[in-house]
Amino acid sequence: MASSRKASPAVELEVDGRTVRISNPDRIYFPETGTTKLDLVNYYLSVGDGIVRALGDRPCMLHRFPDGLAGDKVHQKRLPRGAPEWIRTVRVDFPRYGRHADELCVTHLADVVWAVQMSTVEFHPWNSRRADVERPDEWRIDLDPMPDCDFDCVRRVASVVHEVLDEIGATGWPKTSGGRGLHVYVRIEPRWGFGDVRRAALAFAREVERRSPQDVTTTWWRKDRDPAKLFVDYNQNARDHTIASAYSVRGVPSATVSTPVTWDEIHDVDPRAFTVETVPARFAELGDLHAGIDDAVFALDPLLEWAERDEAAGAADPGGADH
Repeated sequence: MASSRKASPAVELEVDGRTVRISNPDRIYFPETGTTKLDLVNYYLSVGDGIVRALGDRPCMLHRFPDGLAGDKVHQKRLPRGAPEWIRTVRVDFPRYGRHADELCVTHLADVVWAVQMSTVEFHPWNSRRADVERPDEWRIDLDPMPDCDFDCVRRVASVVHEVLDEIGATGWPKTSGGRGLHVYVRIEPRWGFGDVRRAALAFAREVERRSPQDVTTTWWRKDRDPAKLFVDYNQNARDHTIASAYSVRGVPSATVSTPVTWDEIHDVDPRAFTVETVPARFAELGDLHAGIDDAVFALDPLLEWAERDEAAGAADPGGADH
């Protein structure tokens, strides 16, 4: 997949027929683990099919660490300067601010490697694609534990999520967040705008809360949430909200990875065990556990009916109308 052709201090890699120059390959990005820029590149090469599938053709915000984790983090929406001609972008408008950004759209593994060369550690894609940025094709269920909610609680809620998804005929694809939570992605028909996808996500979250009120909250304001509960963060489906993709490294000292898992694994999994050191061997053995996601497309109609039911019963959108 890649081969070194030039001696230190810079390294040139051939990736899918494209040459990417890696400057300062020995720069330490993760002081706690000693992970270098080249180590980070090699990690992404090892999960190539998975990271390209996760990012493919989506506007992508980059979390860059020009000086490694010891320095500042840069949230980069616009494509960094100096991109090679083969890099693809899509223009995203932000009408509220009167601005736009040409964001990276990964189409090849070389795009990922070039982004790492530009000091990217984390990849945060939109849930829509370049062909129609305003119509998401991915519904994201973010299980976000509050400070006193342990991973056993996350496991219990994940079981309820799986149960509800099965009942409505949706296939969910779980992954660790790279932190304390869990994400479940559902591929959807790109028929609805962000507002309706978010309405559907809120209706689903409320149903999970009804079935597991001891563990789940949908309370909007963080200060009002029970610190021992798990927040089902439906707002991750709002426009321009992004979360770390499958196989993205997280910018934390232990270099954890947001890692696809099976539903059965959730009962025993320790998300801290998935790191840049351990995930390559797992990927080599199991391949991409999200490989079938594009073949399991769900229509949101049942959830939108739930949303209408809740709204008719007087349930307000706690986040307001501007989403």
